[in-house]
Amino acid sequence: PCRQRASGPGGRLFSLLGPCGGWDCFGMRHPVMKLLLSWGVLAIGVALSAAIVPGISYDTWKTLLVVVVLLGLFNAFLRPILVLFTLPFVILTLGLGLIIINAFLLYIVGHWVDGFVVDGAVSAILGSLIISATNMLLSRLTGTRPKVRVQGSVNVDRGGNIPRRDRHIKDNDAIDV
Repeated sequence: PCRQRASGPGGRLFSLLGPCGGWDCFGMRHPVMKLLLSWGVLAIGVALSAAIVPGISYDTWKTLLVVVVLLGLFNAFLRPILVLFTLPFVILTLGLGLIIINAFLLYIVGHWVDGFVVDGAVSAILGSLIISATNMLLSRLTGTRPKVRVQGSVNVDRGGNIPRRDRHIKDNDAIDV
């Protein structure tokens, strides 16, 4: 019931959502529910980093909520701009520069929110690593990350080219997004 198929151009079938893997059946298709779940995952990551890293702490759960909302807004709006401006550095460091950007955002939030403390650069880097790892793990478990999967088969000749007769999508192929 959660997997819906629609007719595309030329009568081809494609899947609008992935197979029902748990969360899709409980209203997780709605953007507000996905946002709340991603904030919950971020809250777990921040709370875990505060519990593990000695230089990170927060006073109350209300402070944690403010930190999560602010980090969510920074990740949505400020982080893409920072990544764009530091793209050569990010490429040169093979993506490790993203950890520095995340640590910088965590450090800034630590200065802006009363009751949330990030002591220094090392604490911010360790905290951003823990938040990133928690976010990656829990997002995979909850299925909130977008997934693209192409199913089907295509014949390929010895040169790696697709013969002209096989350059179309067959009716039994599905593209899941």
